[in-house]
Amino acid sequence: MKMARVILFTGQMDAMSKFYGEVLGLKQVTSEKGWKEFAAGGARIALHSGPSSPGRKGPKIVFHAKDVASLRAALVARGAKFGKVRHGEIFCLCDGKDPDGNPIQLSNR
Repeated sequence: MKMARVILFTGQMDAMSKFYGEVLGLKQVTSEKGWKEFAAGGARIALHSGPSSPGRKGPKIVFHAKDVASLRAALVARGAKFGKVRHGEIFCLCDGKDPDGNPIQLSNR
């Protein structure tokens, strides 16, 4: 099996669409009433209209980046919110959130 999509419920379809499409630069591949999908490499991120309810340990969408710091800088310049880049012994990552508060991450692993 391979992951097909992550579905995020949102009451802010316009803000979330702008974030995933314009800020993160993902290509929108589906647009139906209450449903939009964005190509994200081997999977898609789907936005479904309805109340969002990110939990204390809800889903986290991770985007691969060879150079986490450079990608973070480019995305922050376009309006994304990310914390500091953290370097581990094996990997580098940076956490952020989309407009609904869903956790997202940039990682080189």
